[in-house]
Amino acid sequence: MTELREKRQILDAAGFVYEFYHEVYVNRKEKKIISLDFIEDHTAAELQKRIRQETDGRTWQFHFNNQPANSVRHQLETALG
Repeated sequence: MTELREKRQILDAAGFVYEFYHEVYVNRKEKKIISLDFIEDHTAAELQKRIRQETDGRTWQFHFNNQPANSVRHQLETALG
């Protein structure tokens, strides 16, 4: 339970919000989407590493255990702006 709390604090501090409908954490400014499965299955250190990765600000970065199909990516990109 403590590790999950730490991960949530990391996500909150980095500007991520939970999107209930899609079951992902999103940072619209950085254009990053992180799945719940990824958060649960990776360490806090790995989560921080992914959050710190630079983006070009034009394309979304998806952090999932298995990369989503193009149709799922497109649906998320459209829904999340």
